[in-house]
Amino acid sequence: MTKDWRAVFLFYFKPIVFGMVALGFSAGLPYQLIFFTFAFWLRDVGVDHATIGFLSWIGILYVLKIFLSFLVDRFHLPLLTRWLGKRRSWILFAQICIAIGLVGMSYHDPITQLPQLTFLAIAVILSSAIQDVVIDAYRIEAVSSDFQGAMSAAYVTGYRIALLVSGAGALYIAEYSNWTTAYFLMACTMIIGIVATLLIKEPDHAALVESTISESDEKEPLFDNILRNLLSPFIEFFQRNGRGWGILILLFIGIYKMSDITMGVMTSSFYMDLGFTKTEIANVTKVFSFFAAIVGATFGGALVARYSVVKPLLFGTIAASLTNLLFFSLAVSKPTLTWLAVAVTADSFFASMATTILIAYLSSLINKEYTATQYALFSSLITLPSQTAGGFSGMIVEYYGYPTFFIYTTAVGLPAILLAIILIRRKTSNAESNLEPQSDDI
Repeated sequence: MTKDWRAVFLFYFKPIVFGMVALGFSAGLPYQLIFFTFAFWLRDVGVDHATIGFLSWIGILYVLKIFLSFLVDRFHLPLLTRWLGKRRSWILFAQICIAIGLVGMSYHDPITQLPQLTFLAIAVILSSAIQDVVIDAYRIEAVSSDFQGAMSAAYVTGYRIALLVSGAGALYIAEYSNWTTAYFLMACTMIIGIVATLLIKEPDHAALVESTISESDEKEPLFDNILRNLLSPFIEFFQRNGRGWGILILLFIGIYKMSDITMGVMTSSFYMDLGFTKTEIANVTKVFSFFAAIVGATFGGALVARYSVVKPLLFGTIAASLTNLLFFSLAVSKPTLTWLAVAVTADSFFASMATTILIAYLSSLINKEYTATQYALFSSLITLPSQTAGGFSGMIVEYYGYPTFFIYTTAVGLPAILLAIILIRRKTSNAESNLEPQSDDI
């Protein structure tokens, strides 16, 4: 950990950081088009709240990152791996699949072809999950732990730029043209990530696990080989952290963003139901919040670099949960563009800051021998509880209204605050007693 603020901010100007911004863009683009913008599209053509909420459950497929990580860690793509290397080959493959899937979505009607459209959305999600796994592995392997906060901030910055493009950009295009054109042009912007993948340098990989596969694994039955290699990263995690604390850490990861993700399922419908136009929503909820998100991501990365990673987690959990009350206030008062701008700007700043801190925290938990698989476990845990809870969001809005919904989304974030306090106390206790090895320090 560095204490020099100047060194922290100078790292943001290194080429590798700009490459991570582009990869963050590539990761954020499909996510927005499958969730916020997709929900907006469905609501715009008359699909009911409950259906929109249940369709958000396709995001649970991100839990397959655990198995996809084994795929990208253990198998090479013919020709592509030899040309680009282990990480870049899989990133490029996923990016091409995402672009194809988005083009396919652009030519389907949500009213008459919803099953086919959903199938294509699932294909985009699976491709996006592969891309996320490999980008996460690349980020962790590319720089030392001291600068993971800066790399996380760069990733979140690119991610937020993608949210602006695929959110406000798609809404503008849909307003002045149509949804087919919007999704087709969004698919074309994947070229940004593809170019970045071709230009970045392949990182050095931890070769211990990979080097032991060729001889001993070939003599082992295929199923046993897969099972052993799939379980080894998880066994190592619990051996290093202990069973009790390991479970606590995983539980904290699972609920850290539950408040934010659960609310996000219905925000696009909320803005439309308030009576705002596509252009107004695009101007306020995407353009205004974009700059707040960039500042929030940078601030979060600086906090991690300056104060390590555990203490900022508490600030992130509190902020991410309480900002939902701003939307509650918007729901019970006369809606104005000014108040909408205040709510979404504050939410974007603190959500982006909290995400940057979380990414840096997850990176600190990784054993680089199992980079992709362990990070996939963590990121899958973020998705599963939150998307499960989010799927019922439409029903809550249908039966109880938006004010109750926003109180609910605030309340589901409270357990994360409690667990953050417990983790901080453990960190403080370890520092005072100095009884645990450094590798076990979370």
